[in-house]
Amino acid sequence: MDIRTGIGFDVHKFVKNRKLILGGVLIPYEYGLQGHSDADVLLHSLTDALLGAAGLGDIGEHFPDSDDRFKNANSSFFLIKAYDLVKKQGFYLSNADLVIIAEKPKLSGFKKEIEAEISRYLGLDISRINLSATTTEKLGFTGRKEGVAALSTVLIIKD
Repeated sequence: MDIRTGIGFDVHKFVKNRKLILGGVLIPYEYGLQGHSDADVLLHSLTDALLGAAGLGDIGEHFPDSDDRFKNANSSFFLIKAYDLVKKQGFYLSNADLVIIAEKPKLSGFKKEIEAEISRYLGLDISRINLSATTTEKLGFTGRKEGVAALSTVLIIKD
């Protein structure tokens, strides 16, 4: 059995006149995140974790922000395509543990919806996806409410 772990991390800053999408879910908030795609920081970190675990590089290699095909793209596209690449290597995702780091907005009311959306994208039981939301106690750029960070860890297995 081949068991591997992967870690993904991403950061995006807040901007006006953009929707806030986290884990594929629209979050009501006065700011959205700046990025070439929809800037879903959580799905970007999860995509990187999956690619990294399988030794397949990172999101920027597969979906570069210099490619206009990905302008304003839904980040679920990146996640699904990355997981397809992982599965082509003979691996399947055992579980994902995800953290969103943001002072605002408060996300406790959205955690289950985000977990359900990610489990749907990946075709996994929701019990295999865990999402935590935390703050940095008003320290750093997230504490100053300048943006959002996300950290993802995954365990992939090949029988």
